[in-house]
Amino acid sequence: MKKWKQNLVAAILLFAISQSSFSQKTNTINGTVSDGKTPIEFVDVILKPVADTTKTTAYAVTDATGKFILENINPSDYILKLRLIGFKTFTQKVKYTGTSISLGNIILKEDTNLLNTVVVNSQKKQIQKTNEGFVFNAVSNISQSGGTAIDMLKNIPTVSVDADDAISLRGKTPLILINGKNSAITNMNQIPASSIESIEIITSPTAKYDANAESGIINIKLKKNNLNGLNGAAVLGGGFGAKGRMNSSVLLNNKTDKWNVGLAYDNRFAGRTKSINGERTNYFIDDEHFINQNRHDERTEGLQNLKFNADFSPNEKNTFSFEALENMESQDNDETLKTDISNSSNQFYSSNKRHSLELERSKAAEFAFNYDRKFSDDRKSLNASITTSYNFHRENTNIDTDNYDENQNLIGDTFWQRTHNYEKENISNAILNYAFPIAAKSMIETGYKGTFRFFNSDFQSADLINNEYVVNPLVSTIFDFNEQINAVYGLWNSYSGSEENKKWKYNLGLRAEQVSNNGKTENGNDSFSNHYLKIFPSASVQLNLKSDEFLKFGYSKRINRPDLDDLNPFVDITDALNPHGGNPYLKPEIIHIVELSYNKEWDHYSFSGNAFYRNANNTIRQYGILQDNGVILLQPQNIGNTITYGLESIFTFKPFSFYDANLSLTAFQQNINAGNLDQAEDFVKSAFSWYGKMINNFTPWKGGKLQIIGNYNSSVATAQGKRIPIYNVDLGFQQKLGKSNARLGLVVTDMFNTLESGYRNNTLLFSNNRTSKSDTRALMITFAYTFKSDFKEKLLENQFSTE
Repeated sequence: MKKWKQNLVAAILLFAISQSSFSQKTNTINGTVSDGKTPIEFVDVILKPVADTTKTTAYAVTDATGKFILENINPSDYILKLRLIGFKTFTQKVKYTGTSISLGNIILKEDTNLLNTVVVNSQKKQIQKTNEGFVFNAVSNISQSGGTAIDMLKNIPTVSVDADDAISLRGKTPLILINGKNSAITNMNQIPASSIESIEIITSPTAKYDANAESGIINIKLKKNNLNGLNGAAVLGGGFGAKGRMNSSVLLNNKTDKWNVGLAYDNRFAGRTKSINGERTNYFIDDEHFINQNRHDERTEGLQNLKFNADFSPNEKNTFSFEALENMESQDNDETLKTDISNSSNQFYSSNKRHSLELERSKAAEFAFNYDRKFSDDRKSLNASITTSYNFHRENTNIDTDNYDENQNLIGDTFWQRTHNYEKENISNAILNYAFPIAAKSMIETGYKGTFRFFNSDFQSADLINNEYVVNPLVSTIFDFNEQINAVYGLWNSYSGSEENKKWKYNLGLRAEQVSNNGKTENGNDSFSNHYLKIFPSASVQLNLKSDEFLKFGYSKRINRPDLDDLNPFVDITDALNPHGGNPYLKPEIIHIVELSYNKEWDHYSFSGNAFYRNANNTIRQYGILQDNGVILLQPQNIGNTITYGLESIFTFKPFSFYDANLSLTAFQQNINAGNLDQAEDFVKSAFSWYGKMINNFTPWKGGKLQIIGNYNSSVATAQGKRIPIYNVDLGFQQKLGKSNARLGLVVTDMFNTLESGYRNNTLLFSNNRTSKSDTRALMITFAYTFKSDFKEKLLENQFSTE
């Protein structure tokens, strides 16, 4: 019995040892991947034989700690490739002799060409600092699920969006690009938040970028899946504000070694309401002296997007890609405007109720062809693209107006009107960029960009006379606009010190832009033509105090060309007492900008600060002119010169494992010389403005995330007064379900229902106060599910039974 027990114990030990030895993974290559500070997850690790690089011997993806392991490797010579979007591809030769080897820690370098690649690392950092600004990871913003790009921009540091959806950086409208290119999709409410991968804020653009970026550039990068195999996601959401809202999206993608094909669909439908109250006093008009207006809107919105992409990489050096995007938008607006007018003695003068039903339909399409060429020297690159986008917009409005006496009894018959505004726009881009080294520490970037824009607007207003609609020729016409911009640039980049420890970094660039545009109306009342060549230099020098701390000084010359809305002479008469239109005779602004930046990173904190100075000539501002009949016509004007200087800062901190936050603040002073205006004394000459936001992220438990975002915009100077302050708080919660491939989200926008817009104007001729309140408080619930096929990974394991 004793001998039997000994044999049993020996057998158990032998079995345990044999199982342990079999469980040890042999014939492996392993390692870790990081960016030098933190591990990187989701890196594609590919092993190919040197003899035939079209075949894949082994494949793996790094885990949350950055580790990877390649199994069942036969002795041979291999090429190891590490690939993740936002980082430069890492390639290394590996000689495998049959013994498991460890490659240690491999560091991936960031790809600085951020307009052509998404910069989102595996940690999904909310803010990633770049040499020219920062990248905001849209996936980390859970408080805007079910919203649009406008909602996303409201919660991005240093970006200001007012309640009327006007976007500004440092007090001015930025240049907005889609996937790094000019697009006919200019309404940010046409882009669902669920289709955005990242948003890049470029506050210090070099000569490589369009000069038409006075305050900077906002580049919206749409989603493009880069995971290997078949994968996808589906999102369904619903909720309500004053009315119901719903949204959904579906994304499918299949990626192999040579092909990456994706298809995505998004939609968003919502009912909205808005109330507007206005008071005006015309000081020197006795009859129409006091004007009170109350307006209420009932609006139904619909938005649908369809996106297709196909990438083909026949080899490691060449990539061809095609993207197509279709957008359909609808908006039905039922608006009632009540106007009461009193004379200077505050006695009744007139009263009317104006009802309008506005039906808008828009269709947009965008196509892009791209080519990227890589070289054995990773400092050398070539990329080219041709894009074209179309936007067809139709707006039909039926208007009926009733007049009332002082007892609110109906006077006379209803006055009927109808208007239409049909717009067609095409924007095309041809882009070529080439970068190459000229010395061990110096690079040259050069390229060409052509932008071609065609715009046609047919505006017609008709009155019902004797049961027939008669076109009013005074306010009806066709406007045609054509523009061609040809630009070339050269950029020199250099540094001192070693590649791993650059002490000084230098940048010197020059951009030349030839602009030709012309516009005319069919009735010949307005016609203009502009042809000019302008040179735009840029320069910067950066001192790296430490690896995580630097100072940077830069200068650039830029231009602010009036956009189509500014130039289009049509006058919108939906509100007869407050019409607005464009000015086809506007001149472009010329701006000189100086910036000083400081950046510092600690283990759990980071700080970015910018001091900026901007001097603009021929400043374009909206300006209200009181007409003899009491109407104020609002049009853009070249008012004169504006000097702006201020500070911009972003502070991020993670004091606890369950909490991190981002705090941003922008403050600036504007000094304005409105010397081009006849009544310059009415113009605001000096104004101080600031805005800030705080993003708070909590991880209360495993798989759960809570986000609370607070915004505050102080009063902002307008041409003849100021806009009122705006502030709001948004909340988002997300919980992972199952094996983390499903998520349930809850979003509450404008929790305290405080978001409203308005302005206060006071001039020698009139005062004007106006407030607007939409149903910004809303509750949304979303469910998202993602999947990724593991079929390919199972094949690569190459595990078969002896049978």
